[in-house]
Amino acid sequence: MSVENLVAKMNDALGWELRAINMYAHYAANVMGIHRLQLAPLFKQEVAESIIHADTVRNAIVKLGGKCATERNSEEIIHTTDYKKMMKESLKTEMTAAKVYGELMKLLEVINDKELFDAIEQIYLAEVRSVEEMRLLLE
Repeated sequence: MSVENLVAKMNDALGWELRAINMYAHYAANVMGIHRLQLAPLFKQEVAESIIHADTVRNAIVKLGGKCATERNSEEIIHTTDYKKMMKESLKTEMTAAKVYGELMKLLEVINDKELFDAIEQIYLAEVRSVEEMRLLLE
């Protein structure tokens, strides 16, 4: 496994975090009705979490001598004011992020950088918790 492949996978994760920042900020502004009371703060919390995750990944890419992506993942962000659609899109995004970080952890095992592995593992676990939270909110 090359450093270039590792950096490419990290940039994939970074692109998803940048997309999540945009999507959750958009949903926080657009959620309507009684659900706004609970969901706007949740979406804003997800923005803050994604900023931290993006920063961690960005620092890791630089540590490896790579060049950081500056564009978000190109997956469309669905515009809606329907909270159920927002939650379904959030669940899909969190599931994809968890998958990408799981794949990244497998690559990191090879390079034997325990600090970097631990940092990415913490992000992975946060994504898995978000998947479960979004799933429960949809029930």
